[in-house]
Amino acid sequence: MADSKPLSSLDGNPVTTEALLWDVFGIVVHEAIRKGTNASEKVCEWKEPEELKQLLDLELRSQGESQEQILERCRTVIRYSVKTCHPRFFNQLFSGLDPHSLAGRIITESLNTSQYTYEIAPVFVLMEEEVLKKLRALVGWSSGDGVFCPGGSISNMYAVNLARYQRYPDCKQRGLRALPPLALFTSKECHYSIKKGAAFLGLGTDSVRVVKADERGKMIPEDLERQISLAEAEGAVPFLVSATSGTTVLGAFDPLEAIADVCQRHGLWLHVDAAWGGSVLLSQTHRHLLDGIQRADSVAWNPHKLLTAGLQCSALLLQDTSNLLKRCHGSQASYLFQQDKFYDVALDTGDKVVQCGRRVDCLKLWLMWKAQGGQGLEQRVDRAFALARYLVEEIKKREGFELVMEPEFVNVCFWFVPPSLRGKQQSPDYSEKLAKVAPMLKERMVKAGSMMIGYQPHGALGNFFRMVVANPMLTQADIDFLLNELERLGQDL
Repeated sequence: MADSKPLSSLDGNPVTTEALLWDVFGIVVHEAIRKGTNASEKVCEWKEPEELKQLLDLELRSQGESQEQILERCRTVIRYSVKTCHPRFFNQLFSGLDPHSLAGRIITESLNTSQYTYEIAPVFVLMEEEVLKKLRALVGWSSGDGVFCPGGSISNMYAVNLARYQRYPDCKQRGLRALPPLALFTSKECHYSIKKGAAFLGLGTDSVRVVKADERGKMIPEDLERQISLAEAEGAVPFLVSATSGTTVLGAFDPLEAIADVCQRHGLWLHVDAAWGGSVLLSQTHRHLLDGIQRADSVAWNPHKLLTAGLQCSALLLQDTSNLLKRCHGSQASYLFQQDKFYDVALDTGDKVVQCGRRVDCLKLWLMWKAQGGQGLEQRVDRAFALARYLVEEIKKREGFELVMEPEFVNVCFWFVPPSLRGKQQSPDYSEKLAKVAPMLKERMVKAGSMMIGYQPHGALGNFFRMVVANPMLTQADIDFLLNELERLGQDL
């Protein structure tokens, strides 16, 4: 028989459970939110891996710890984590904190349900459809389908799988034996998930034909035509083009109208990876960057990026109304998707996806949208553009700063040229030396905890900074700080 003596834990004790959670919420509010959004605090308290392992005491033991020890663990975890809500965290395409979105995430985690059936997620099944309907309307579709995915990479992968299934439905049963050699097309500026998806789906990375981009990072439609003809001449069957609206580094928007014309002529599925740039659709001023997106067959869009909906919030939107998602991915598990339920089983959306368990990702966006309204979110997008323009103009005024190119989005790419390299652009080793500056400054800023900016090489260009202007809390003062701090950190180089 089981021992009747209760375990030394919080199981079944609502009083101690609530006390713990109140304490934890207090720590989160003070340490992660209040201090994490305070510009006078550090973005990160950097520690080397071995030292951090010791500070965290990561070992899992057979005996549990006291509540006081657990609360201290919570403080330690927050203390040594990167504060992505900090106004001087510019490192990723996501940043900042929306309180309503965070409230949605807290509710979602507390309810701990899965999105697969109306039976256990009635509110969220209906909510997801309404949110997806709104996103589709912004794309320009009056009908269609969609689903929230665990990240834009998976959204892109789903699009490739759906396009393949639509053309060769036998592949669901017969696999790669049912397929001729296939070819899909994307620009050299595309997200790396396109090649990863091709590998994962068994198409192989060789099936990805890389289309040339112009000097601003936009796909060249004439080269797309050429690549399609070349693939056909080599015996491959073209089936999909993946365009990008908001490339990862330069923030470029592919010419969708011209690309859609090519797809229409050749009968190809057009997917638009708008994971980064999709939120521009909310702006009446800037949505022209995505002209033609309504002609796409599928669109990937990550509201957790520019809209600050919080990780993760990634939508795959389809123009299809034939239930393609379910036909492609469904397996009709009888223990979960029973057809004799007492409600409309069409509300059980779990068979649309490859996952079984699926977290609720719609509430954070829905609650934020309810609070901000479309107008508030539009202002958030327009403000990011305005601050990016402010940064560009300030860069032009300062000695030692050089733009990579004029941006059309909120990615501002630039070099910091330290005093020792100024006026020496003609030196044979100038580019080599300049490429070492960004990594050195990145180390200094991270160890100082003052800010975080991403850098990378790009094609023939040596390392440069990619400043992402997205955090709704950003001010001109933060932009000024960024430039002043780079000058301070690099004054001896």
